[in-house]
Amino acid sequence: MTTTPTPSRRLRTPEAAAHLGIAASTLEKLRTYGGGPRFFKLGRAVTYCTADLDEWAAARSATNTAEARVVARGAP
Repeated sequence: MTTTPTPSRRLRTPEAAAHLGIAASTLEKLRTYGGGPRFFKLGRAVTYCTADLDEWAAARSATNTAEARVVARGAP
């Protein structure tokens, strides 16, 4: 039996920021200058899939502060 994946919910910027635990203005800056999660632009509306938000946050996990600096800079 095959199962279909549960579709990800789409959130507007304020809800997406709350989901991540960051300020909406931070998410807007990340969207403008790069480095933020994937987003959809539907007319004037910007939406984020919860799966993309979770994936983006997970990619930034670190076990110590030295590692966190490398993750924040995006070093390979």
